[in-house]
Amino acid sequence: MSDTTAGLLTIAALIALLAAVYVPLGDYMARVFTSPRHWGFEKRVYRLLGVNPDSEQTARSYTYSVLGFSAVSIVALFAILIGQQALPFDRGLAGMPWDMGLNTAISFVTNTNWQSYAGESTLGFSAQAGGLAVQNFLSAAVGLAVAVALIRGFVRSRSGELGNFWVDLVRGTLRILLPVAFVGAILLISQGAIQNFADHTVNTITGGTQVIPGGPVASQEAIKELGTNGGGFFNANSAHPFENPNPFSNLIEMFLILVIPISLTRTLGTMVGNRKQGLSILGAMAVLIGAATAITTWAEAGAHSQAAKLAGAAMEGKETQFGEWASSLWAVLTTGTSTGAVNSAHDSFTPTGGGTVLVNIMLGEVSPGGVGAGIYGILIMAILTVFIAGLMVGRTPEILGKKISAREMTYVALYTLSVPAIILIGIGVAIALPSSADAMGNPGGHGFSEVVYAFTSAANNNGSAFGGITVTSTFFQISLALAMLLGRFIPIVLVLALAGSLAKQGKVPVTSGTLPTNTPLFAGLLVGVILLITGLTFFPALALGPIAEALS
Repeated sequence: MSDTTAGLLTIAALIALLAAVYVPLGDYMARVFTSPRHWGFEKRVYRLLGVNPDSEQTARSYTYSVLGFSAVSIVALFAILIGQQALPFDRGLAGMPWDMGLNTAISFVTNTNWQSYAGESTLGFSAQAGGLAVQNFLSAAVGLAVAVALIRGFVRSRSGELGNFWVDLVRGTLRILLPVAFVGAILLISQGAIQNFADHTVNTITGGTQVIPGGPVASQEAIKELGTNGGGFFNANSAHPFENPNPFSNLIEMFLILVIPISLTRTLGTMVGNRKQGLSILGAMAVLIGAATAITTWAEAGAHSQAAKLAGAAMEGKETQFGEWASSLWAVLTTGTSTGAVNSAHDSFTPTGGGTVLVNIMLGEVSPGGVGAGIYGILIMAILTVFIAGLMVGRTPEILGKKISAREMTYVALYTLSVPAIILIGIGVAIALPSSADAMGNPGGHGFSEVVYAFTSAANNNGSAFGGITVTSTFFQISLALAMLLGRFIPIVLVLALAGSLAKQGKVPVTSGTLPTNTPLFAGLLVGVILLITGLTFFPALALGPIAEALS
């Protein structure tokens, strides 16, 4: 079977699987976050936390809960990482240096999963399973909770209350992430992903010995993809045969990456009582991800450079069992979501292919985005689109029965500007330092792209790396950690403030002057606004990096 045929079949199978679960999973998640009934085990968790599950929280209280929980999570994970030698199954490894430990703790709590270390030679099994894998669940559940809080802001009228963060966190973890991840892990084990607590020493053909690292890999691999976390148990990430053994496991993992972000558009439509709205948002996501897939695959499989033509494709840095099509598709999915897991080296992509996946992150990861973060990110852009359309036709902007006033637009504008500001300031400071030239693995435009990719990935909580750049210095550990921290929680604070403001409003009736937001026309306008904002913000950086490299 040719690589093109295999790639087309993979895409078709992926779309069919997503279509099959779209309605049941989307509606199930809506029921999870609207049901008044608490499970028995959940009640025990609430008693342990000292939480009244039937109480409601305002936007301010909800925000304090998110920030407080995340702060405690960072401290706890930091302690595990720097003190892992005191834990069982430490594999005889020392704790992380403080700057690397802080970077990694912030990385996993913010759903970024940026890694400046090789997992198999740095972390023991307890730190991997009890530290990193736990945060893979919890950080994804936080994103789900924030997204649901924003949806409630549209649904509720004159209340100002957004639900209960602790209930949303527990339900998201126990009712959605845990059961799906369990099934995913079983499927990965059936394909050859390992799940154990032992390294193995083997005899080599030269008569020597070699230690083959083991570990609880399948369980961590499942939630790292399902929670759009990223990060690898091994340094080779999802190109490692213990994490991603074959093309079928590759399909399973891509399905896990997409299934919740895609299905959340159905959850949105169900919760607001307008399922066409969910389909409109899904359509915009599909256009963006489809275009990125087409461009990246054309660039990588088209054999445009002389070396690539001789090889038949741009195969440098790609796993041969996956090929150009599956590698390109994976790169687009992992950058279109906030996953960051890789099954090929983005640094080895062609300038056009590498530039496209970089732009994918710059879009704000709304195609379809991370668990929770994608749906609240694209809803912010939908509000901006309604506002721009209102200016064009001279009408008050409205969406889902809520008027968009100056207060709401202030939150939207700050959201739209905050992450790009973090990225561009970080790039400017890093490039201005003489030590950055030594950190770059390549000169010229490609080296600049490495720095741009690093801060774009960190601030957008993606976590994938362009590669080729050395980020183990204290400067990069702290600056990237700061980018991850601010890039995660400034938008969350603004989203929850917006949700609270919307919830305080009453519903406005639909009139002849109301712009329909559940039509293909609006989806197209939304795509245009996303591309326009991204282009105006990042074109200079792209011109100095991948565009200059492609033209050279």
